[in-house]
Amino acid sequence: MSSVMQAQQTTGVVLDSVECELTGLCNHGCSHCCTLSGPKVSHGTMGLSDWQRVIDDIAELAIPAVQFIGGEPTLSPHLPALVTYALDRKLGVEIYSNLAIIRPALWRLFERKGVRLATSYYSDDPVQHDQITRTKGSHVRTRSNIIEAVRRSIPLRVGLVEVLTSQRVREAKTELHALGVKHTKIDRVRKVGRAADPDVPTPGLDELCGRCFHHRAAISPDGDVYGCILSRHLLAGNVKTDGLSTVLTGDKWAQITASIPVTRNACTPDDSNDCDPASTPACAPSFPDDEEDDED
Repeated sequence: MSSVMQAQQTTGVVLDSVECELTGLCNHGCSHCCTLSGPKVSHGTMGLSDWQRVIDDIAELAIPAVQFIGGEPTLSPHLPALVTYALDRKLGVEIYSNLAIIRPALWRLFERKGVRLATSYYSDDPVQHDQITRTKGSHVRTRSNIIEAVRRSIPLRVGLVEVLTSQRVREAKTELHALGVKHTKIDRVRKVGRAADPDVPTPGLDELCGRCFHHRAAISPDGDVYGCILSRHLLAGNVKTDGLSTVLTGDKWAQITASIPVTRNACTPDDSNDCDPASTPACAPSFPDDEEDDED
């Protein structure tokens, strides 16, 4: 039995990762965003010390990985400090960014050992991609930075979400592989957030990723805790008032977890800032050197 499993048996918390939504601010306004992020949304009320306490709890609970998302996490002033803080506590780190605007200092951050990147890409057609992000020029910037991440040998996975009729997702996937991206995944749009059905006040369980609560947790920019960013309507507590350990070992978390069916292989790139549940069965993705994550 691994040391992580032994520690998790002691704490009673068996999770693979925690998604930390560092901000609601985003330079895109994607038509399907499940967190309703955008250019006019705030960073939220969680400060640097709040997030550091969360990371301390993640490490103490023997949860092996943290994912920094948003909004757009690179817009959070706390991202560099929190990446360092998590790495110092021996946590795996993934940053889920739209890779639209990457400052030189961030590339140095991304290149640190233990850091991985994830992003979303919608079409090989720039017009179609920009239509989904609602941001002119987003395709060319994201594509350019995908190429740069590959050039720098930064571990990268890319999720493709089918949002539009006749969307060129498979052509985009072929393009990504030609650019050197080995790990891609296609997923359907989930009916939450901006993509929610206006006639259905609460999303159904079939819109969830299938591993939330059982294998992951998520924390909003205001400290709310739920199973993943698709399940924001299933509130289990708040880290600012209760602390992450108290929430994850509490009755409310246990009750919600028991109500969520375990769906094998439902996850596709980890839940992202623009509604892309993705990648591997663990949701704390591994990247084997000799094979591609090439499922549809």
